[in-house]
This record gives sequence, C-alpha cells and structure tokens, in this order.
Amino acid sequence: MIKQLALPLSLAALSLAALSLAARSLALASLTFASLTLGLKLQIALAAQVGANRSESFVDVATVVPGLIVEIRYAGSHNFVGRPIDGYQAPHCLLTPPAATALAEVAHDVASRGLVIKLFDCYRPARAVANFVRWAHDLSDQKEKAEFYPNVDKRVLFRNGYIATHSGHSRGSTADLTLARADGRELDMGTPFDFFSPKSWTADPTISAEQHANRMLLAAAMRRHGFRGYDKEWWHFTLRNEPFPDTYFDFPVR
Repeated sequence: MIKQLALPLSLAALSLAALSLAARSLALASLTFASLTLGLKLQIALAAQVGANRSESFVDVATVVPGLIVEIRYAGSHNFVGRPIDGYQAPHCLLTPPAATALAEVAHDVASRGLVIKLFDCYRPARAVANFVRWAHDLSDQKEKAEFYPNVDKRVLFRNGYIATHSGHSRGSTADLTLARADGRELDMGTPFDFFSPKSWTADPTISAEQHANRMLLAAAMRRHGFRGYDKEWWHFTLRNEPFPDTYFDFPVR
C-alpha cells in the first residue's frame, strides 16, 4: 500500500513544482512587460520634455536680421481669435538658427529694392495650436469674423484647411511674413495676413497685377534662400531643409 501511494505523491510533488515554476515564469514575464512598458512611458515622457524644452536651439530673429519689423499677432489681440494666444508670453520671433540665417539672407536680398521684412509669426508653441483648435470648435465665438473670415462659415475651417491640429510653425523653421518699405508701409498683397479666403491663395487670379507682382517678389526672394511657400497662404514659408522635420515643440515664446 505504501509503494502504491509513493508514485502518486511523487507525481503530485512534481506537479506542484511545475506549477510553482510556471507561476514564477509568469511573474517574471509580467515584471519584464511592466518594465518595458515603464521604459516606453519614460522614453515618451523624455521625448515630450525634449520637445517642450529645446528653446536653447532657437534664436531671436531680430538679433540677426537687419531692418526687421516684428508684429507678432498672436502675442496680442489683433488676430482672428481676438485675444493673446496660449504660449505667447512676449512678442518675439524665434526660429531655428538655419531658418534665421536664411531669413537674414532674404532681408539682404530685398534691401537692394529698398524693402524690409515684416514678420507676423514664427515659432508657434503646440499649446497655441491647441488654443486655435478649441476656438474653432466654439461656434459661438465669432467676434473677429468681419475682419478675418467674413465669407467663410466657421464650421468649415477644419475642412477647408484654415485650422489644423498640427502646425509646421511648431517645428521652428516656418515664418509668416510680408514685405514693407523702410517706413513700415506694407506692400499691397491683395489680402491682409490671416485672411481666410481663396483670395489669400498665392496664385489667386482675382487680385490685381500689382498685388500679384508683390506676391511673386516675396515668393521668389524666399525661394532663392531655401524656403518653400504654401499655395493657400501667400505669407507662409518653411525652410526646405528644416533641422527638426518631425518635432513639434511646446516651450513658450518669451
């Protein structure tokens, strides 16, 4: 009888040992998965922190571009939202060094015609873009419609591309600008900056010959020094070889 019980007891012990080993393996696997997950979260958080705090990689363009006129619209109330935008704590134009250097070359180029660059926006924090998105969803807030989008239904701003959830400005090598005379008078471009309308498209056929020539003058100067334009906004230019093509920064402008 003792011999007959010995085998089942041995099998039971082996089974318990196997279960214990399986439990330890499962626990180890869970711990490994948790560690990998934590590591991934830390990597994501670190990447976000880098994206938020790389202000040392940018320069104030006014310090390197001669004769520059800076009117950062989103730092004040003269914009399509009608109030200062999140992330703009000061009216400075910040850009990556390559973009700032290229813009200085543009300034030197147009100076031969007695013209200067006037800037409306440069680096734009991601939180500012989020501010625009919230505003676009609030259909009750249309106090600046008459000036900036008189003929556009606010409900179609996303669909028509006037507002987007991401902006190239947040990568630090995009600027919104125009040309002005030395006394500050802007060249006639056919529409104001940030006018939501097909008339703001660079090649809009309804503007006058003079307005078209002014747009082409700006576009050609920017193109000669490494920028590409955006066909739906005559004022919008991005450095072709931008240094951070996949990074959207969020440090404040100050």
